[in-house]
Amino acid sequence: MLSYQHIFHAGNLADVQKHALLAWVLAYLTRKDKPLSYLETHAGRALYDLASPEAVKTREAASGIEAVADWFADDHPYAKVVASMRLRHGDAAYAGSPLLAAEMLRACDSLHLAELHPRENAALREAMQTLPKGRGARIYQQDGFELALSLAPPTPRRGLLLIDPSYEVKDDYAKIPKVVGRIHKKWNVGVIALWYPILTNGAHAPMIAALEAQNLAGAERHEVRFPAAREGHRMVGSGMFVVNAPFGLAEEAQTLAKRFATLM
Repeated sequence: MLSYQHIFHAGNLADVQKHALLAWVLAYLTRKDKPLSYLETHAGRALYDLASPEAVKTREAASGIEAVADWFADDHPYAKVVASMRLRHGDAAYAGSPLLAAEMLRACDSLHLAELHPRENAALREAMQTLPKGRGARIYQQDGFELALSLAPPTPRRGLLLIDPSYEVKDDYAKIPKVVGRIHKKWNVGVIALWYPILTNGAHAPMIAALEAQNLAGAERHEVRFPAAREGHRMVGSGMFVVNAPFGLAEEAQTLAKRFATLM
């Protein structure tokens, strides 16, 4: 299904959780003077305008990053990316995960980004052209799960895979545990970070149970709850399931969860 466009939801509370933890992991990984690979299965357009008609229509950013930016100290890696995007692209700019990753990675690192939606892929290519020289990304218009399986293990082997589908394809819930297991088997040193929505119907629960049943190395689950963005909206929280989770991630996630708890 190619109908999903993240601009309607960019900068919402789920993005805050996902991007804050992603930025922390990337900051951790880039401490070592060793190159790494960053892969993403559902990249989106990478750069979002929170003043666009689509974003203003839902106003999800207003109760998201615009409301909780003060949760993060100026030197937090997420806050630094948010500030950098506004400085370079204007006060309404917000980085999706591909641009966040590219902002934090180094010239020695590699980026592989999959986005199947034609318009989102075109916008992704345009956004990534704004990067400084030496931080280029390989962009693919293909199924992200297929790309991750074909690239695993990437070169360099050290690195991170973000799996972040829209879950509009209902089969994703059943498909993801199998895909994660296959990728981990091929790339046992890779950090695999899976984002998922927490809906009122609990659709994520069987998927998480299937993942946990595999006893994957260094697996951690981090979830937050928050008020629905508007009346009738089914998403009431979000989660990150991380394989080979870096040391200290659990503590960072717990701190973030405490901040989310103040919203309830």
